[in-house]
Amino acid sequence: MDGTTDGRAAEGGEEHGEEHGEEGIGKGGVAGLSLPARVVVGAAAVVVALAAAVHLIMVFLHVAPQNSVSRQHAAAIDRYVYPEFEQNWRFFAPNPLQQNTAVQVRAELRRPDGSTTVTSWTDLSAQDGAAILHNPFPSHTRQNELRRAWDFYASTHDAREQPLGLRGRLAERYVRRIAVARLGAERDGLTVDRIQVRSVTVPIAPPPWSDEKADTKPAYRVLAWWPVTTDDRVEAGR
Repeated sequence: MDGTTDGRAAEGGEEHGEEHGEEGIGKGGVAGLSLPARVVVGAAAVVVALAAAVHLIMVFLHVAPQNSVSRQHAAAIDRYVYPEFEQNWRFFAPNPLQQNTAVQVRAELRRPDGSTTVTSWTDLSAQDGAAILHNPFPSHTRQNELRRAWDFYASTHDAREQPLGLRGRLAERYVRRIAVARLGAERDGLTVDRIQVRSVTVPIAPPPWSDEKADTKPAYRVLAWWPVTTDDRVEAGR
């Protein structure tokens, strides 16, 4: 009798456990959600999949050799890629960057009596670096705007600082407006009449274990004074 009772109890326990197991499985995961919740989850999954597909296609067309599709939609691809998803291979071999370049600016201020005074140099790159340091979510503007603007200028001007076509003029205006926006249309209560931009390039010293020799003396690239226009002041005030 005891054996029979124990057997029935065991069978009952197994059946009870199976029922609980099946019930637990049925309530878990997406299947356990209500119909509206399942619709929302499904829609979110579709949106994420589409966004991932668009991103991969855009980046692929950007880095792939030019073809009829990338040429036809070049403007849309560039708007999507720059500046957040730019592909810059200079970090890697065979020719990684081995120098630090800082962009600095100073202003000529006009007093009410017509006389002028010149400010000291302001290191815009150092300001960007300070804003990025220890910031887990740094601004893309702080990371890319000034650096990209200076690269644009350097690639569109010759050794005598003469612009190479219309893009060179555009690069000058771009750098000037960034500088005016950072300084402000007024400084110390005086109007910013002109600005001057320079770059300071310092080669990175080789590591102690390397036999490589490098001159770490800074090199300066000083541009001419640029007059600040009304449009520059409007942009700086935004």
